[in-house]
Amino acid sequence: MNKLARRSGGRAARVALRNAPLAEDLRPVRAGLTGGQYKPLSETDVLRIHAAALDALEQIGLSQAPPSGVDIMTGAGAILGDDGRIRFPRALVEDMLAKAARNITLHGRDPKYDLQLTGTNVHFGTAGAAVHVVDLETNTYRDSTAQDLHDAAKITHALDNVHFFQRAMVARDVTDNLELDLNTIYACTAGTTKHIGTSFSEPDHVAPGLDLLYRLAGGEDAFRARPFMSNSNCFVVPPMKFAEESCIAMEHCIRGGMPILLLSAGQAGATAPAPIALAIVQAVAECLAGVVYVNAMAPGHPAVFGTWPFVSDLRTGAMSGGSAEQALLTAGCAQMHRFYDLPGGAAAGISDAKLPDMQAGWEQGITNVLAGLSGLNMAYEAVGMHASLLGFCLESLVLGDDILGQVLRCVRGIDVTEDSTSIEAMKAVCLGGPGHYLGSEQTLKLMQTEYIYPTLGNRMSPKEWNEAGRPELIAQAIARKNKILAEAQIQFDPDFDAAIRADYNIYFK
Repeated sequence: MNKLARRSGGRAARVALRNAPLAEDLRPVRAGLTGGQYKPLSETDVLRIHAAALDALEQIGLSQAPPSGVDIMTGAGAILGDDGRIRFPRALVEDMLAKAARNITLHGRDPKYDLQLTGTNVHFGTAGAAVHVVDLETNTYRDSTAQDLHDAAKITHALDNVHFFQRAMVARDVTDNLELDLNTIYACTAGTTKHIGTSFSEPDHVAPGLDLLYRLAGGEDAFRARPFMSNSNCFVVPPMKFAEESCIAMEHCIRGGMPILLLSAGQAGATAPAPIALAIVQAVAECLAGVVYVNAMAPGHPAVFGTWPFVSDLRTGAMSGGSAEQALLTAGCAQMHRFYDLPGGAAAGISDAKLPDMQAGWEQGITNVLAGLSGLNMAYEAVGMHASLLGFCLESLVLGDDILGQVLRCVRGIDVTEDSTSIEAMKAVCLGGPGHYLGSEQTLKLMQTEYIYPTLGNRMSPKEWNEAGRPELIAQAIARKNKILAEAQIQFDPDFDAAIRADYNIYFK
């Protein structure tokens, strides 16, 4: 056998080994890896932000709570001022923090997708309410539809490194608001059995939405035991105002057994202060008000502390979700979540680029890696989002799976053990051995468990790339998207799906 054949055979063996499926606990990356290595705030900084947030709640408070919310919060010890603002004594905030749920599980319909929100466990997923789809066939933006939302859910279901699916776009072909909310629920659940997040456009829609969820779960008790969908709730309108209708919807969701994402989404320099630290202060204060609200109503109800401040480009006022400042804001918020020992979520992975190009790559990579290294429990909007949340791209969702694989490998870090630092392998190679580690037992053993390989990312040499027909990344992403969609099935029995479609006006196939 000549040297070329030996090299070819060795490479074929390595490719076969790399492509063999691994047990979940042996994969180099997976949901729930432990982050927290990166801390942009010192302990003194964290305490200063905490103190300032408590000052803001005591001295400024929040306005525009619905009457039911006023009763709930004042009944627990909040103070309604003559100016209509509710203020929160420090002792009240501390009492409610003590009652708040910790170490919660966000369930999937399939238990293998359950997300354990504890410590610095890291999970990545979608989110947002994009009103356009980025169409790479024409490089244009078009209105998003229920079918697009369902397709995004199906693609997410097939991606290893996207751990949950929160509604990523608005089904603009559904003009009736109740039908919109119901189609959103079914488009998502029919596409994936991972945990799902949704929103309600009006409080009155929560009851029919819960009826549908109970039916999908096999009954109300089954849903309450394993709530596979959470309510993403913008309960505040920054700066420091409650959103009345969203608060009422939140109350309905709590009574119905849905976990809550307490979402504060101020924009630094516009609806939040320009200093990064003070933007975090405001977001923390608003979410602490949410902690009081939820736990005064239902102590220990599962809620995600959703400090979600965004960044403005101060030259124009436009949002800059892919900026370094956004990455720092998110990482700082993750530290505050850890300070309170609360399950937390924030935004990462948003791109201001209009297409999945080099700008999108650096923006998604930088913001996601800082979110992961900071130990953020739930990184929302991590994949697919373009044009500062206005456009969602299905091919970018596919490409984002590769990005998140690399991010998660950074989160996992370096395994330093007695075996991994033993020089025996070096002795075997250097003292009378072949002089290289290719094909060694140790190398082959670690190929899949220590290293991660991109699905679409190209590591060919220029010669190999040329011989392969010069494959382009976007074309490969389109092909993978189409393959996933061609093979995907609705995640319900056909008879059950037909029954749902008989009772509801479902807009997707």
